[in-house]
Amino acid sequence: MSVAIDSSDAAIPSGDDVPAEPVPAPAVAPDAGPAAPANEETAEPGDTANMWTPPTTDTPDATAAAPEGASDSASDSPSGDFWTPPTEVPFAESSEVDAEAEAEDDPAPGDVPEAITRDAHEFGVYARTGGWAFALKVARSVRPGGQSAGESVKVSARKFAELADCSPDRVMRFYKAWDSAADDGLVPQFEALEPGTDVELPDADVWLSYYVSRNSATSVRGQAITAAAESEGIRPTKALEVAENPTALRAAILADPGTAEAARKALMDRLDEDPVLRTGMARDVVRTDDLKKAVAEETKTGGQLEYVRRIAEEGQVKTPAGQKIEASPELRQEAERHLSLIDELDEDEEAGEWAREAYDTVRTLVAETVEKDPELRVQERRAKFYSSLQKATKAFEELTFDDVAAEEIDDIVEDDMLQRLEELQSAIAMCITALQSAQKKD
Repeated sequence: MSVAIDSSDAAIPSGDDVPAEPVPAPAVAPDAGPAAPANEETAEPGDTANMWTPPTTDTPDATAAAPEGASDSASDSPSGDFWTPPTEVPFAESSEVDAEAEAEDDPAPGDVPEAITRDAHEFGVYARTGGWAFALKVARSVRPGGQSAGESVKVSARKFAELADCSPDRVMRFYKAWDSAADDGLVPQFEALEPGTDVELPDADVWLSYYVSRNSATSVRGQAITAAAESEGIRPTKALEVAENPTALRAAILADPGTAEAARKALMDRLDEDPVLRTGMARDVVRTDDLKKAVAEETKTGGQLEYVRRIAEEGQVKTPAGQKIEASPELRQEAERHLSLIDELDEDEEAGEWAREAYDTVRTLVAETVEKDPELRVQERRAKFYSSLQKATKAFEELTFDDVAAEEIDDIVEDDMLQRLEELQSAIAMCITALQSAQKKD
Protein backbone atom coordinates (compact mmCIF):
# COMPACT_ATOMS: atom_id res chain seq x y z
CA MET A 1 0.00 0.00 0.00
CA SER A 2 1.65 3.28 -1.10
CA VAL A 3 1.18 6.40 1.00
CA ALA A 4 2.55 9.81 0.02
CA ILE A 5 3.54 12.31 2.70
CA ASP A 6 5.37 15.60 2.81
CA SER A 7 8.99 14.44 3.24
CA SER A 8 10.58 17.84 3.77
CA ASP A 9 10.90 17.44 7.56
CA ALA A 10 10.10 13.81 8.07
CA ALA A 11 13.65 12.51 7.56
CA ILE A 12 15.26 14.70 10.28
CA PRO A 13 13.97 14.05 13.80
CA SER A 14 13.83 16.88 16.29
CA GLY A 15 16.11 16.65 19.27
CA ASP A 16 13.25 17.47 21.68
CA ASP A 17 10.94 14.78 20.41
CA VAL A 18 10.61 11.61 22.42
CA PRO A 19 10.84 8.50 20.27
CA ALA A 20 7.56 6.67 20.13
CA GLU A 21 7.09 2.95 20.17
CA PRO A 22 6.81 1.76 16.58
CA VAL A 23 3.46 0.29 15.52
CA PRO A 24 3.77 -3.06 13.72
CA ALA A 25 2.41 -2.94 10.20
CA PRO A 26 -0.24 -5.50 9.27
CA ALA A 27 0.42 -8.18 6.69
CA VAL A 28 -1.01 -6.27 3.73
CA ALA A 29 0.39 -6.84 0.29
CA PRO A 30 2.17 -3.59 -0.79
CA ASP A 31 1.36 -1.80 -3.98
CA ALA A 32 3.94 -1.40 -6.68
CA GLY A 33 6.76 0.89 -5.57
CA PRO A 34 9.84 0.81 -3.35
CA ALA A 35 9.70 -2.02 -0.84
CA ALA A 36 10.19 -1.17 2.84
CA PRO A 37 13.35 -2.58 4.45
CA ALA A 38 13.01 -5.89 6.31
CA ASN A 39 13.85 -4.30 9.68
CA GLU A 40 11.51 -1.33 9.33
CA GLU A 41 9.52 -2.22 12.43
CA THR A 42 12.62 -2.01 14.67
CA ALA A 43 14.00 1.26 13.25
CA GLU A 44 15.28 3.68 15.87
CA PRO A 45 15.27 7.49 15.56
CA GLY A 46 18.35 8.66 13.70
CA ASP A 47 18.95 5.28 12.10
CA THR A 48 18.90 6.38 8.48
CA ALA A 49 19.76 2.91 7.26
CA ASN A 50 16.52 1.54 8.63
CA MET A 51 14.45 4.69 8.10
CA TRP A 52 11.23 4.38 6.05
CA THR A 53 11.63 6.11 2.70
CA PRO A 54 8.44 7.68 1.30
CA PRO A 55 7.56 6.67 -2.25
CA THR A 56 7.97 9.02 -5.12
CA THR A 57 4.88 11.14 -5.54
CA ASP A 58 5.43 12.51 -8.96
CA THR A 59 3.77 9.57 -10.70
CA PRO A 60 0.04 9.61 -11.41
CA ASP A 61 -0.57 6.33 -9.54
CA ALA A 62 1.13 7.50 -6.37
CA THR A 63 -0.69 10.78 -6.40
CA ALA A 64 -4.04 9.06 -6.84
CA ALA A 65 -3.34 6.70 -3.95
CA ALA A 66 -2.46 9.39 -1.44
CA PRO A 67 -5.27 10.00 1.08
CA GLU A 68 -6.30 13.46 2.12
CA GLY A 69 -4.33 14.90 5.03
CA ALA A 70 -1.38 12.57 4.50
CA SER A 71 1.07 15.51 4.50
CA ASP A 72 0.02 16.50 8.01
CA SER A 73 0.16 13.04 9.51
CA ALA A 74 3.80 13.18 10.44
CA SER A 75 3.70 16.44 12.30
CA ASP A 76 0.45 15.59 14.15
CA SER A 77 1.50 12.14 15.30
CA PRO A 78 2.94 11.58 18.77
CA SER A 79 6.21 10.40 17.30
CA GLY A 80 6.70 13.69 15.59
CA ASP A 81 8.55 13.04 12.38
CA PHE A 82 8.00 9.30 11.95
CA TRP A 83 5.39 7.78 9.64
CA THR A 84 2.98 5.50 11.46
CA PRO A 85 1.38 2.77 9.29
CA PRO A 86 -2.42 3.04 9.37
CA THR A 87 -4.29 0.30 11.18
CA GLU A 88 -6.14 -1.92 8.68
CA VAL A 89 -8.20 -5.07 8.97
CA PRO A 90 -7.55 -7.82 6.42
CA PHE A 91 -10.43 -8.57 4.04
CA ALA A 92 -10.91 -12.08 5.28
CA GLU A 93 -11.27 -10.95 8.89
CA SER A 94 -13.99 -8.34 8.64
CA SER A 95 -16.72 -7.99 6.02
CA GLU A 96 -18.23 -5.10 7.99
CA VAL A 97 -15.18 -2.94 7.33
CA ASP A 98 -15.56 -3.67 3.61
CA ALA A 99 -19.24 -2.77 3.71
CA GLU A 100 -18.43 0.53 5.41
CA ALA A 101 -15.68 1.20 2.90
CA GLU A 102 -18.07 0.52 0.02
CA ALA A 103 -20.64 2.81 1.65
CA GLU A 104 -18.05 5.60 1.73
CA ASP A 105 -17.62 5.18 -2.02
CA ASP A 106 -21.41 5.50 -2.63
CA PRO A 107 -22.69 8.84 -3.85
CA ALA A 108 -24.56 11.16 -1.53
CA PRO A 109 -28.34 10.55 -1.25
CA GLY A 110 -29.04 13.54 -3.46
CA ASP A 111 -26.79 12.12 -6.20
CA VAL A 112 -28.58 8.68 -6.42
CA PRO A 113 -30.60 8.34 -9.63
CA GLU A 114 -34.34 8.64 -9.11
CA ALA A 115 -34.98 5.19 -10.66
CA ILE A 116 -32.74 3.49 -8.08
CA THR A 117 -34.33 5.40 -5.23
CA ARG A 118 -37.79 4.40 -6.42
CA ASP A 119 -36.80 0.72 -6.79
CA ALA A 120 -35.27 0.64 -3.32
CA HIS A 121 -38.35 2.26 -1.82
CA GLU A 122 -40.70 -0.19 -3.53
CA PHE A 123 -38.51 -3.10 -2.46
CA GLY A 124 -38.67 -1.98 1.15
CA VAL A 125 -42.43 -1.58 1.01
CA TYR A 126 -42.86 -5.08 -0.42
CA ALA A 127 -40.42 -6.58 2.11
CA ARG A 128 -42.59 -5.21 4.92
CA THR A 129 -46.05 -5.73 3.46
CA GLY A 130 -45.80 -8.46 0.83
CA GLY A 131 -48.76 -8.56 -1.53
CA TRP A 132 -50.56 -5.76 0.29
CA ALA A 133 -48.43 -3.26 -1.62
CA PHE A 134 -49.90 -4.46 -4.92
CA ALA A 135 -53.37 -4.94 -3.50
CA LEU A 136 -53.32 -1.26 -2.52
CA LYS A 137 -52.53 -0.31 -6.10
CA VAL A 138 -55.60 -2.25 -7.23
CA ALA A 139 -57.82 -1.01 -4.39
CA ARG A 140 -57.10 2.66 -5.06
CA SER A 141 -57.29 2.35 -8.85
CA VAL A 142 -60.16 -0.10 -9.54
CA ARG A 143 -63.65 1.14 -8.87
CA PRO A 144 -65.84 -1.05 -6.63
CA GLY A 145 -68.66 -3.11 -8.05
CA GLY A 146 -71.86 -1.15 -8.56
CA GLN A 147 -70.11 2.13 -9.31
CA SER A 148 -70.43 3.59 -12.78
CA ALA A 149 -67.61 5.26 -14.64
CA GLY A 150 -69.13 8.68 -14.01
CA GLU A 151 -69.13 8.27 -10.23
CA SER A 152 -65.41 7.70 -9.85
CA VAL A 153 -62.14 8.49 -11.55
CA LYS A 154 -61.12 4.90 -11.00
CA VAL A 155 -61.09 2.38 -13.85
CA SER A 156 -62.59 -1.07 -14.24
CA ALA A 157 -60.66 -4.20 -13.36
CA ARG A 158 -60.51 -5.09 -17.04
CA LYS A 159 -59.01 -1.71 -17.96
CA PHE A 160 -56.53 -1.92 -15.08
CA ALA A 161 -55.49 -5.40 -16.24
CA GLU A 162 -55.04 -4.09 -19.76
CA LEU A 163 -52.78 -1.32 -18.48
CA ALA A 164 -50.88 -3.80 -16.30
CA ASP A 165 -50.59 -6.30 -19.16
CA CYS A 166 -52.06 -9.14 -17.12
CA SER A 167 -55.38 -10.98 -16.85
CA PRO A 168 -58.48 -9.46 -15.20
CA ASP A 169 -58.71 -12.60 -13.05
CA ARG A 170 -55.35 -11.84 -11.49
CA VAL A 171 -56.41 -8.26 -10.75
CA MET A 172 -59.64 -9.48 -9.15
CA ARG A 173 -57.77 -11.88 -6.85
CA PHE A 174 -55.93 -8.90 -5.36
CA TYR A 175 -59.19 -6.94 -5.32
CA LYS A 176 -60.99 -9.70 -3.38
CA ALA A 177 -58.11 -10.06 -0.92
CA TRP A 178 -58.37 -6.35 -0.12
CA ASP A 179 -62.16 -6.60 0.10
CA SER A 180 -61.96 -9.44 2.66
CA ALA A 181 -59.37 -7.59 4.72
CA ALA A 182 -61.51 -4.43 4.61
CA ASP A 183 -64.46 -6.41 5.97
CA ASP A 184 -62.23 -7.46 8.88
CA GLY A 185 -61.14 -3.87 9.48
CA LEU A 186 -57.49 -4.38 8.55
CA VAL A 187 -57.49 -1.95 5.63
CA PRO A 188 -59.76 0.93 4.49
CA GLN A 189 -62.78 0.31 2.28
CA PHE A 190 -62.49 0.97 -1.44
CA GLU A 191 -64.62 4.10 -1.21
CA ALA A 192 -62.08 5.70 1.16
CA LEU A 193 -59.24 5.33 -1.32
CA GLU A 194 -58.37 7.57 -4.22
CA PRO A 195 -55.72 7.01 -6.91
CA GLY A 196 -52.28 7.66 -5.42
CA THR A 197 -53.46 7.37 -1.80
CA ASP A 198 -51.00 5.76 0.60
CA VAL A 199 -52.18 4.03 3.77
CA GLU A 200 -50.57 1.93 6.47
CA LEU A 201 -50.55 -1.68 5.34
CA PRO A 202 -50.76 -4.92 7.36
CA ASP A 203 -47.74 -7.16 7.81
CA ALA A 204 -46.69 -9.45 4.99
CA ASP A 205 -47.47 -12.56 7.08
CA VAL A 206 -51.18 -11.70 7.06
CA TRP A 207 -51.36 -11.54 3.26
CA LEU A 208 -51.68 -15.29 2.64
CA SER A 209 -54.69 -15.42 4.96
CA TYR A 210 -56.66 -13.29 2.50
CA TYR A 211 -55.12 -13.83 -0.90
CA VAL A 212 -56.32 -16.80 -2.94
CA SER A 213 -54.13 -17.44 -5.95
CA ARG A 214 -56.80 -19.36 -7.86
CA ASN A 215 -60.38 -18.60 -8.72
CA SER A 216 -61.43 -22.19 -8.07
CA ALA A 217 -60.87 -21.67 -4.35
CA THR A 218 -63.90 -19.38 -4.14
CA SER A 219 -66.30 -22.01 -5.49
CA VAL A 220 -68.03 -24.64 -3.36
CA ARG A 221 -65.71 -27.24 -4.81
CA GLY A 222 -62.68 -25.05 -4.15
CA GLN A 223 -63.73 -24.38 -0.58
CA ALA A 224 -64.06 -28.13 0.03
CA ILE A 225 -60.58 -28.71 -1.42
CA THR A 226 -59.17 -25.88 0.68
CA ALA A 227 -60.70 -27.30 3.86
CA ALA A 228 -59.38 -30.79 3.09
CA ALA A 229 -55.90 -29.41 2.36
CA GLU A 230 -55.82 -27.50 5.64
CA SER A 231 -56.90 -30.60 7.55
CA GLU A 232 -53.99 -32.48 5.94
CA GLY A 233 -51.59 -29.70 6.91
CA ILE A 234 -50.71 -28.57 3.39
CA ARG A 235 -51.16 -25.32 1.50
CA PRO A 236 -54.53 -25.11 -0.25
CA THR A 237 -52.91 -23.73 -3.39
CA LYS A 238 -51.11 -27.04 -3.91
CA ALA A 239 -54.34 -29.05 -3.73
CA LEU A 240 -56.18 -26.57 -5.95
CA GLU A 241 -53.43 -26.76 -8.53
CA VAL A 242 -53.73 -30.54 -8.66
CA ALA A 243 -57.52 -30.35 -8.90
CA GLU A 244 -57.27 -27.95 -11.83
CA ASN A 245 -54.84 -30.21 -13.69
CA PRO A 246 -56.37 -33.73 -13.80
CA THR A 247 -54.15 -34.64 -16.74
CA ALA A 248 -51.06 -33.85 -14.69
CA LEU A 249 -52.49 -35.91 -11.82
CA ARG A 250 -53.09 -38.83 -14.19
CA ALA A 251 -49.53 -38.60 -15.50
CA ALA A 252 -48.12 -38.64 -11.97
CA ILE A 253 -50.24 -41.67 -11.03
CA LEU A 254 -49.20 -43.56 -14.16
CA ALA A 255 -45.52 -42.79 -13.72
CA ASP A 256 -45.02 -42.94 -9.95
CA PRO A 257 -46.04 -45.88 -7.71
CA GLY A 258 -46.00 -43.63 -4.65
CA THR A 259 -48.49 -41.22 -6.20
CA ALA A 260 -50.66 -44.14 -7.33
CA GLU A 261 -50.69 -45.54 -3.79
CA ALA A 262 -51.66 -42.16 -2.34
CA ALA A 263 -54.49 -41.91 -4.88
CA ARG A 264 -55.71 -45.42 -4.02
CA LYS A 265 -55.81 -44.63 -0.30
CA ALA A 266 -57.65 -41.38 -0.96
CA LEU A 267 -60.26 -43.18 -3.07
CA MET A 268 -60.77 -45.81 -0.37
CA ASP A 269 -61.25 -43.08 2.25
CA ARG A 270 -63.86 -41.46 0.04
CA LEU A 271 -65.89 -44.62 -0.72
CA ASP A 272 -68.05 -44.43 2.42
CA GLU A 273 -69.37 -40.96 1.63
CA ASP A 274 -69.53 -41.23 -2.16
CA PRO A 275 -71.98 -43.92 -3.40
CA VAL A 276 -71.45 -42.86 -7.02
CA LEU A 277 -67.71 -43.49 -6.73
CA ARG A 278 -68.37 -46.79 -4.96
CA THR A 279 -70.69 -48.00 -7.72
CA GLY A 280 -68.29 -46.87 -10.43
CA MET A 281 -65.34 -48.71 -8.87
CA ALA A 282 -67.42 -51.90 -8.42
CA ARG A 283 -68.46 -51.70 -12.07
CA ASP A 284 -64.85 -51.29 -13.16
CA VAL A 285 -63.83 -54.32 -11.11
CA VAL A 286 -66.54 -56.51 -12.58
CA ARG A 287 -65.67 -55.48 -16.12
CA THR A 288 -61.93 -56.06 -15.74
CA ASP A 289 -60.84 -59.70 -15.74
CA ASP A 290 -57.54 -59.07 -13.98
CA LEU A 291 -59.31 -57.14 -11.23
CA LYS A 292 -61.91 -59.90 -10.83
CA LYS A 293 -59.18 -62.46 -10.36
CA ALA A 294 -57.38 -60.22 -7.90
CA VAL A 295 -60.58 -59.65 -5.94
CA ALA A 296 -61.27 -63.39 -5.82
CA GLU A 297 -57.74 -64.05 -4.63
CA GLU A 298 -57.94 -61.38 -1.94
CA THR A 299 -61.33 -62.70 -0.83
CA LYS A 300 -59.83 -66.15 -0.43
CA THR A 301 -56.86 -64.75 1.47
CA GLY A 302 -59.18 -62.77 3.72
CA GLY A 303 -61.22 -65.88 4.51
CA GLN A 304 -58.12 -67.85 5.38
CA LEU A 305 -56.85 -65.13 7.67
CA GLU A 306 -60.24 -64.91 9.37
CA TYR A 307 -60.18 -68.69 9.96
CA VAL A 308 -56.77 -68.48 11.67
CA ARG A 309 -57.73 -65.36 13.62
CA ARG A 310 -60.86 -66.98 15.06
CA ILE A 311 -58.77 -69.85 16.39
CA ALA A 312 -56.30 -67.46 18.04
CA GLU A 313 -58.84 -65.01 19.44
CA GLU A 314 -61.95 -67.11 20.18
CA GLY A 315 -60.37 -70.53 20.84
CA GLN A 316 -62.82 -72.26 18.49
CA VAL A 317 -62.15 -74.06 15.24
CA LYS A 318 -64.35 -75.27 12.43
CA THR A 319 -63.62 -78.78 11.17
CA PRO A 320 -63.68 -79.68 7.46
CA ALA A 321 -67.13 -81.15 7.94
CA GLY A 322 -68.36 -77.86 9.37
CA GLN A 323 -68.69 -78.67 13.09
CA LYS A 324 -67.26 -76.29 15.69
CA ILE A 325 -64.93 -77.67 18.33
CA GLU A 326 -62.69 -76.21 21.03
CA ALA A 327 -59.14 -75.56 19.81
CA SER A 328 -56.36 -77.26 21.69
CA PRO A 329 -53.72 -75.06 23.40
CA GLU A 330 -51.11 -76.18 20.86
CA LEU A 331 -53.39 -75.28 17.94
CA ARG A 332 -54.23 -71.90 19.40
CA GLN A 333 -50.56 -71.15 20.07
CA GLU A 334 -49.63 -72.00 16.48
CA ALA A 335 -52.37 -69.76 15.12
CA GLU A 336 -51.15 -66.85 17.27
CA ARG A 337 -47.60 -67.37 16.07
CA HIS A 338 -48.59 -67.15 12.41
CA LEU A 339 -50.75 -64.11 13.02
CA SER A 340 -47.89 -62.28 14.74
CA LEU A 341 -45.72 -62.85 11.68
CA ILE A 342 -48.44 -61.49 9.39
CA ASP A 343 -49.06 -58.46 11.60
CA GLU A 344 -45.38 -57.53 11.41
CA LEU A 345 -45.47 -57.24 7.62
CA ASP A 346 -45.09 -53.78 6.15
CA GLU A 347 -48.14 -52.17 4.63
CA ASP A 348 -46.82 -52.61 1.09
CA GLU A 349 -45.94 -56.31 1.57
CA GLU A 350 -48.26 -59.01 0.26
CA ALA A 351 -49.82 -61.18 2.96
CA GLY A 352 -51.27 -63.80 0.59
CA GLU A 353 -48.46 -66.33 0.83
CA TRP A 354 -48.23 -65.93 4.61
CA ALA A 355 -51.99 -66.37 4.96
CA ARG A 356 -51.98 -69.57 2.88
CA GLU A 357 -49.14 -71.00 4.95
CA ALA A 358 -50.93 -70.17 8.20
CA TYR A 359 -54.21 -71.64 6.94
CA ASP A 360 -52.62 -74.88 5.69
CA THR A 361 -50.74 -75.31 8.97
CA VAL A 362 -53.75 -74.95 11.24
CA ARG A 363 -55.95 -77.07 8.94
CA THR A 364 -53.43 -79.86 9.17
CA LEU A 365 -53.39 -79.57 12.95
CA VAL A 366 -57.20 -79.60 13.04
CA ALA A 367 -57.31 -82.80 10.94
CA GLU A 368 -54.75 -84.45 13.24
CA THR A 369 -56.78 -83.42 16.28
CA VAL A 370 -59.91 -85.01 14.81
CA GLU A 371 -58.11 -88.25 13.92
CA LYS A 372 -56.62 -88.63 17.40
CA ASP A 373 -60.02 -88.49 19.11
CA PRO A 374 -62.22 -91.53 18.22
CA GLU A 375 -65.46 -89.89 19.30
CA LEU A 376 -64.62 -86.71 17.45
CA ARG A 377 -63.67 -88.73 14.39
CA VAL A 378 -67.10 -90.42 14.33
CA GLN A 379 -68.86 -87.08 14.68
CA GLU A 380 -66.78 -85.72 11.82
CA ARG A 381 -67.76 -88.65 9.55
CA ARG A 382 -71.41 -88.22 10.43
CA ALA A 383 -71.30 -84.48 9.76
CA LYS A 384 -69.55 -85.05 6.47
CA PHE A 385 -72.16 -87.61 5.33
CA TYR A 386 -75.03 -85.34 6.29
CA SER A 387 -73.44 -82.51 4.33
CA SER A 388 -73.12 -84.70 1.21
CA LEU A 389 -76.67 -86.02 1.65
CA GLN A 390 -78.08 -82.52 1.81
CA LYS A 391 -76.27 -81.53 -1.36
CA ALA A 392 -77.41 -84.69 -3.14
CA THR A 393 -81.00 -84.21 -2.01
CA LYS A 394 -81.05 -80.69 -3.35
CA ALA A 395 -79.62 -81.88 -6.66
CA PHE A 396 -82.06 -84.81 -7.02
CA GLU A 397 -84.99 -82.52 -6.32
CA GLU A 398 -84.12 -80.67 -9.47
CA LEU A 399 -84.02 -83.88 -11.57
CA THR A 400 -87.63 -83.69 -12.75
CA PHE A 401 -89.40 -83.15 -16.02
CA ASP A 402 -92.32 -81.30 -14.53
CA ASP A 403 -91.71 -78.29 -16.73
CA VAL A 404 -91.15 -80.33 -19.91
CA ALA A 405 -93.96 -81.42 -22.21
CA ALA A 406 -94.19 -85.14 -23.00
CA GLU A 407 -93.51 -84.60 -26.70
CA GLU A 408 -90.30 -82.67 -25.89
CA ILE A 409 -88.69 -85.39 -23.77
CA ASP A 410 -87.45 -87.28 -26.83
CA ASP A 411 -85.59 -84.16 -27.98
CA ILE A 412 -83.96 -83.63 -24.58
CA VAL A 413 -82.85 -87.13 -23.68
CA GLU A 414 -79.26 -88.22 -24.42
CA ASP A 415 -77.80 -91.71 -24.02
CA ASP A 416 -75.35 -90.73 -21.27
CA MET A 417 -78.13 -89.20 -19.17
CA LEU A 418 -79.70 -92.54 -18.48
CA GLN A 419 -76.32 -94.14 -17.79
CA ARG A 420 -75.41 -91.52 -15.19
CA LEU A 421 -78.80 -91.82 -13.50
CA GLU A 422 -78.38 -95.59 -13.26
CA GLU A 423 -74.94 -95.14 -11.67
CA LEU A 424 -76.40 -92.70 -9.17
CA GLN A 425 -79.21 -95.09 -8.42
CA SER A 426 -76.71 -97.86 -7.76
CA ALA A 427 -74.68 -95.63 -5.39
CA ILE A 428 -77.81 -94.61 -3.54
CA ALA A 429 -78.87 -98.25 -3.27
CA MET A 430 -75.51 -99.15 -1.75
CA CYS A 431 -75.83 -96.37 0.79
CA ILE A 432 -79.32 -97.50 1.70
CA THR A 433 -78.15 -101.11 2.13
CA ALA A 434 -75.24 -100.02 4.36
CA LEU A 435 -77.49 -97.92 6.56
CA GLN A 436 -80.09 -100.71 6.82
CA SER A 437 -77.39 -103.19 7.87
CA ALA A 438 -76.13 -100.78 10.53
CA GLN A 439 -79.63 -100.34 11.91
CA LYS A 440 -80.13 -104.11 12.15
CA LYS A 441 -76.90 -104.41 14.16
CA ASP A 442 -78.10 -101.77 16.58
